[in-house]
Amino acid sequence: MTYSFKKAAFAFAASCSLLLAACGGGEEKSGGAGSDSEEKKVLNVGTEATFAPFEFMDKGEVSGFDVDLLNAAAEEAGYEVNIQNTGWDAMLAGLQSGQLDIGMSGITITDERKETYDFSVPYFESVTMIAFKEEAGIKSAEDLKGKKVGVQNGTTGQFAAESIMGQNNSAISKYETAALMFQALQSGDVEAVVTDIAVAVEYAKSNPEANVETITDEQFVPEYYGIAFPKGSEYKADFDKALNTLFENGKYEEIYEKWFEETPDMETLKQAAQ
Repeated sequence: MTYSFKKAAFAFAASCSLLLAACGGGEEKSGGAGSDSEEKKVLNVGTEATFAPFEFMDKGEVSGFDVDLLNAAAEEAGYEVNIQNTGWDAMLAGLQSGQLDIGMSGITITDERKETYDFSVPYFESVTMIAFKEEAGIKSAEDLKGKKVGVQNGTTGQFAAESIMGQNNSAISKYETAALMFQALQSGDVEAVVTDIAVAVEYAKSNPEANVETITDEQFVPEYYGIAFPKGSEYKADFDKALNTLFENGKYEEIYEKWFEETPDMETLKQAAQ
């Protein structure tokens, strides 16, 4: 994030910490995976709900592709979920402390992250995209050099921008949320942003007056999202099984087509899940 957002981000993280401390780990109603009880164990989920179409706020509720998929997987696995808009950093901290049972916010599975968290089988294939105003004249990732570029802090969009422009490059501004990143693009504080393809496309589609263009680049390799759990989580196996069931019974495709209006590449996704 840029220095101008540090105080706000600190206050927000502190409030999220209080929220997480209050909710604790998975609430014991009764039952759990495979239970015949009418009541199910409620798992606490953190997300960052400015990442449309995966998660965003709609009339006070967290909505989006991730939300629908997680609810379907939880039902298949025999759980209920309590989804909280914690923010990105508070979500990751809550997973590390065990105050959250699940994190789901378009989280790319990386080797570095796997050292700290457990991940489900992959559930979405993505690639990095550049969004920019027409006057920026960007034709490839190399054109980011010499530009002011916005990224969401701690995401693979940041890592992709740094791979082109160099780490600690002062021309890269780091924002706490995708919403703040896109606001910076609109206000002219940055000339381009680097984020995930579905998020960039959704923003351009939902804000036609913004005149935002998008490109990807062969330097940006495909990546996969996974549901994140605390290291050693007892819930990972249940959700892996549930996701694979949704891949096979058509429910995943139904949810995907609802949000993206196209058919997913199930063979590639199933191969990644093996």
